[in-house]
Amino acid sequence: MRNLSILLASCLLVLPALAQPAKPPVTTGDGYLKAGQAELKRLIADKPNNRRARNVIIFIGDGMGVSTLTAGRIFEGQQLGLDGESYIAEMDRLPHTALVKTYSHDAQVPDSAPTATAIVAGVKTKNGVIGVGPEAIENDCAATAPFAVPSLFELAEDKGYATGVVSTATITHATPASTYAHVAQRDWEVDTNMPEAAKAAGCTDIARQMVEWPHGNGLEVMLGGGRQHFLPATITDSEYPNAKGKRADGKDLVAVWRAANPNGVYVWNNEGFATVDPKKSSKLLGLFEPSHMQFEADRTAAGNKEPSLAEMTTNAIALLSINRKGYVLMVEAGRIDHAHHGGNARRALQDTVALNQALKAAMESVDLKDTLIVVTSDHSHAFTMAGYPERGNPILGVVAAPLGTPT
Repeated sequence: MRNLSILLASCLLVLPALAQPAKPPVTTGDGYLKAGQAELKRLIADKPNNRRARNVIIFIGDGMGVSTLTAGRIFEGQQLGLDGESYIAEMDRLPHTALVKTYSHDAQVPDSAPTATAIVAGVKTKNGVIGVGPEAIENDCAATAPFAVPSLFELAEDKGYATGVVSTATITHATPASTYAHVAQRDWEVDTNMPEAAKAAGCTDIARQMVEWPHGNGLEVMLGGGRQHFLPATITDSEYPNAKGKRADGKDLVAVWRAANPNGVYVWNNEGFATVDPKKSSKLLGLFEPSHMQFEADRTAAGNKEPSLAEMTTNAIALLSINRKGYVLMVEAGRIDHAHHGGNARRALQDTVALNQALKAAMESVDLKDTLIVVTSDHSHAFTMAGYPERGNPILGVVAAPLGTPT
């Protein structure tokens, strides 16, 4: 077993400026040769770990293609006042890198539903559906139900392992939902989003599938956004007085979960999260926003009212580690994708850095002798680094060559 870094191919752009560029740490030809020799020596010294993994942690940067990785690495280095181009991000420290093809069963460009299904179930399927094979018919749950495919998390729970999912998107969003849901439409996160015909046919929304998951004793850790999908329309949100739940069936799924897990802990803000003792909690449910959690830039600007991805990862590992048999954990930086959808390079790169920080926290929390860590993306975005910017050009600036002269 080796730690893997699976990184996708794709394309990207960038915007406004940073401080003066740091000087390259290597300034001579001989220096570059010595740096290459040192790296070769490090790689030769790396010994294969062929043991069987007891724990598996899957990190997913949603929409984080190769161009995002490159720009994110430079951005993180420049934020630290270092030479961004030669900066070594946490993902770069993993010993293996691979490329994957991301096409889905019916599309050249996939969405997160079929790609996440492929990651956790090993089966390519159609855009728009989760946890089912390519025989599925989108929006038709009766025709799709016979083709459910088991996820790694279901297999783990059924064998007595602990399981957890962490995301900065709604916990019912396509990527985290792939761990536990089987559904003919990824948008059916809550019953309000379902057509009456689907309800009449007995379809179950994704939030209910998470709470009613019939495998093992259920997920031990669930941390992310999407509070409104678990609360009825009659209940006012705990954080926003003008917001209410979205459930039309009147079910309070948070209350249902708490009743079924009397030793579990439910939290909805960073204050409550900070009081959680993972060693004393059998389960942890955290729903930190009615919809998606905040972008990392907005989270820190708002005074850290929500936990960071790194903090959620650390607590998840601590709780899951109580199971001596082992665990499977998914950690998704879901808002990289959302920032790209909005053409917002700064937020996309800041959330990429947050994923690196979560990975670093994990690597410091586990024994890599028996823990397999995989970092991947599910697809990429039309995000392009254009032109020939000089070394040290601010990654959020315009292309300038020579430096200071916009092209």
